[in-house]
Amino acid sequence: MGFTPLDWFVLAGYFVLLFGIAWWVILKNKDTADDYFLAGRNLGWWIVGASIFASNIGSEHLVGLAGSGATDGVAMAHYELHAWCLLMLGWIFVPFFSRSKVFTMPEFLEKRFSPTNRWVLSIISLVGYVLTKIAVGIFAGGVVFRTLLPEMHLDLGFMVMDSFWVGSFLVIILTGIYTVLGGLRAVAYTEAVQTIVLVFGSILVTIFGLKALGGWGPLREICGSDMFNLWKPLIPAGVEGTWKPVLEKGRMAWYFNGNYPWLGMLICAPIIGLWYWCTDQYIVQRALGARNEKQGRRGSIFAAFLKLLPVFIFIIPGMICFALAKSGKVQELTQALYTNGEIDTVKAQASFPLLVKAVLPPGIKGIVVAGLLAALMSSLSGVFNASSTLFTMDFYSKIKKNVSQHQLVWMGRIATTVMVVIGLLWIPVIQGARGLYHYLQSVQGYLAPPIFVVFFLGVFWKRLNSKGCLSALIVGFVLGIFRLAVDTPVKLIKGFDYQQGSFLWIINHIYFQYYSIIIFIVCVIVMIVVSYCTSKPSYEKLSGLTYGTITEEHRLLTRSSWDWRDVTASVLVIVAIIAAYLYFTG
Repeated sequence: MGFTPLDWFVLAGYFVLLFGIAWWVILKNKDTADDYFLAGRNLGWWIVGASIFASNIGSEHLVGLAGSGATDGVAMAHYELHAWCLLMLGWIFVPFFSRSKVFTMPEFLEKRFSPTNRWVLSIISLVGYVLTKIAVGIFAGGVVFRTLLPEMHLDLGFMVMDSFWVGSFLVIILTGIYTVLGGLRAVAYTEAVQTIVLVFGSILVTIFGLKALGGWGPLREICGSDMFNLWKPLIPAGVEGTWKPVLEKGRMAWYFNGNYPWLGMLICAPIIGLWYWCTDQYIVQRALGARNEKQGRRGSIFAAFLKLLPVFIFIIPGMICFALAKSGKVQELTQALYTNGEIDTVKAQASFPLLVKAVLPPGIKGIVVAGLLAALMSSLSGVFNASSTLFTMDFYSKIKKNVSQHQLVWMGRIATTVMVVIGLLWIPVIQGARGLYHYLQSVQGYLAPPIFVVFFLGVFWKRLNSKGCLSALIVGFVLGIFRLAVDTPVKLIKGFDYQQGSFLWIINHIYFQYYSIIIFIVCVIVMIVVSYCTSKPSYEKLSGLTYGTITEEHRLLTRSSWDWRDVTASVLVIVAIIAAYLYFTG
């Protein structure tokens, strides 16, 4: 890796600072559920915003987003430019969540609908965390270590672990220590530090990468206009026909294997974005821990500003890595990314750490590798804490009544450990996927639509009831899990595929974004139809939980929590997003 003593000193200093802060927080913690899971509801806006950003900008960006930049250009920037979704969190949902004083998103769903809906959503959320955030975080940690320290190995006597698995376990252990002991307060404060290190380090990678390439002009020239265009065509180059009819044994299906076409990005990406930023426990838990509604909103707006950075500090470095490899300016990158004259999608997942290894001068690598580890650890610590909160507050506390605060905290720690083990077992499926970020978005696309539907329709439409919500959750979850079950053998077993034209083959070949849209439409119809075929909910019990049941007192309280500064900051975020879309549309 070419580390100098200065690099090792910087890296060691980062860990000393990180664990020093974590230890300070642990000493301040009280042995209560409110303090462990929500930091005593006393986080300021800066900590809330930085923590949201650090939790989001993790392993899938270091490895997956940079990898997608190397193979598909700015196509995935749509997901990053959905910073406006954070404005929706701050302006629309934070007031509801703040008034309800809930620990979890399923708990809010219980207050809006029923207890049954609460535990169903908890199950869906936990399944999603294990299959996406935990497994992806562990996998990405392994990729980074395998790229930067390929010679690392550990001989256990009965087996030898290579650098991939050594790195995966190291990331888990280091993150788990302070997360399990310190709870959300330790997670939030360490993430604030990790945000600074991550952003600064990633900016350095972009700067030195462009310097090695010769500037922005050569990057555009080598990558071409297609890689700089956000809006991909419905018909990729070389594919005959957008919708290809397949006749097999009298059956006909319409399918499309796309490359992030504009139709999917226009409809599916916002569904996933609004679910993730406004209703996912992993993200919203930071807003729940805010001191009040004002701090929660301002934290969301601050996170929206930070969310604009990944296009330039992750996607662009991935494209720089591709350009350096294609041009032959850095032979090490050409050999690492190309197979038989074509860029290898699997190898491209290591674009960011490869660029770190190839272009950074001595003394700078320590800072950037600290940023890499910060992203890996922050994303994992966030999901560990969110998962333990869901399991403990939505399952354990309901099953075991009158349990002590101390027991709740310890059960949260045990739950985290179990889910990490399950995540490790799922890694082989990710290894068989097209790309890490593609895998992440596809799984989220299968699980997000029903949650998005019940929260958004539930807040805006007071007539919808618990039976409609439960039906939409179950139907959507079954459709999503069915698609995952169909896809898994294809990814897990090399060379496996279903008989062409068969029902399972058709399902497997429907582009993931279109399948997500199908789930969304079905859930909307099911929730509305079932709700109107059954009795109305009690509007008195919904006071403050929907727009139709907000009281004048609620309105005055919310109005007093914002001023012109919040509005101006939000407008600036929108202007920046529009500017980015205009630049990357050509």
